[in-house]
Amino acid sequence: MAGIDYDQKIPNNVDLKSDKRLQRALEKWLPKYLDWWRDMGPTDFNEKDIYLRTAVSVDRDGWAHFDHVQMPDYRWGIFLAEPEPDRKIHFGDHLGQDAWQQVPGEYRNTLRRIIVTQGDTEPASVEQQRLLGHTAPSLYDLRNLFQVNVEEGRHLWAMVYLLQAYFGRDGREEAEELLERRSGNPDHPRILGTFNEPCEDWLSFFCFTTYTDRDGKFQLLSLAESGFDPLARTCRFMLTEEAHHMFVGQTGLGRVIERTCQLMRDNPDADVTKFGAIPLEMVQRYINFWNSSSNDLFGGEISSNASNFFAAGIKGRAHEAKLGKDPKALEEIYNMEVWENGRLSSQEVPLRNAMNEVLRDDYVADNEKGIVYFNKICQKFDNDFRFQLPHRRFNRKIGIYADGHFSLTGEAMTPEAWKAKESEWLPSPEDKAYVKSLMVPCYERGKTASWIAPPAKGINGQPFDYDYVKL
Repeated sequence: MAGIDYDQKIPNNVDLKSDKRLQRALEKWLPKYLDWWRDMGPTDFNEKDIYLRTAVSVDRDGWAHFDHVQMPDYRWGIFLAEPEPDRKIHFGDHLGQDAWQQVPGEYRNTLRRIIVTQGDTEPASVEQQRLLGHTAPSLYDLRNLFQVNVEEGRHLWAMVYLLQAYFGRDGREEAEELLERRSGNPDHPRILGTFNEPCEDWLSFFCFTTYTDRDGKFQLLSLAESGFDPLARTCRFMLTEEAHHMFVGQTGLGRVIERTCQLMRDNPDADVTKFGAIPLEMVQRYINFWNSSSNDLFGGEISSNASNFFAAGIKGRAHEAKLGKDPKALEEIYNMEVWENGRLSSQEVPLRNAMNEVLRDDYVADNEKGIVYFNKICQKFDNDFRFQLPHRRFNRKIGIYADGHFSLTGEAMTPEAWKAKESEWLPSPEDKAYVKSLMVPCYERGKTASWIAPPAKGINGQPFDYDYVKL
């Protein structure tokens, strides 16, 4: 089992004490990070004891320890997966060469840009979710929120380590800037649009962790293939923590659906809003919004940047080494529907230029499994409602479909037809007001709010009515 050095001020498994310059730089950044956490992290809960897991190893088996801890005392740190001996670059133009242990000069700016963009998403999500603790539907959910928050904070540490260790003064300046941008700030926003969207209720939070964190999963999978070995190792361990975030989202949405289905079964002719539940059609509209917004995070469907990242060996396909396909992707093409001159037409695109879409394919397939899960809950209660995943063209703000209007199933529409259907497909002001009206905290052990079912089991073998947050 690979251990982590907890005797250091900054826990790590990168032998930080052997690099005094880097150690001083990160220790200088630490109080600034803590100031950001107190200003922009979860409000009013920093002195509460939370049942949190903390990494004690980078081995997937038995890697975490659970205990009550106050969030400012959480042991954030720098954890990289164990190195692979003699690791090679296994895709792109540098195929077969030794993986880089230092930043190649010709890719310095590109790698810095990728690391900064990934790093910027981590504090952004904490900022988006900072007020949610005040309306948690149970202590179990409150604990899960804070677990997601502290791990996003640790993921920021992972990117800041790379910036400070490998990019000199530029990296130190970028690390400072990561604490200066603010989610939703019109003058100094976060880099990617989804991370500036309000996330002010728990239905949005569950959708965010289901769909936006799943984008994070696939971005990390592609970066875990990187020829820059420290980045690859960092992302491999981050994926271990990311799985819990998607679990929180998917099971959270499932519990919302379960509660509504229960009430619909027991009160077949009643409006479930009378019982403080969320109608299934409304849940679908929230899914439509957050899924389409998260689709934008993959970037343009046809992208020279994606081609260059792949060619350089910086960012591969998910599970690149296991694909069994041409690792240089020089001869293959990708067939896609493009939107040009007001109509859809089929186009053959060199595969390297379609790498964003290749990754989005995997993302869509993974999301479809979640829809199957939601529909099984409906079937369990003999409910005829069926959830659907919106088409990747639906409600896009980035990419070749951003200039068009498309239905939930991907058909082109006129702007007027779209406007007429918008409130049926996306959360309306009335939807948002209703969902917010339900956001009343339930802090009693073993109890949940009216709009959500209890979880199937507790955390780390503990019962649901365990004291997950000591209020």
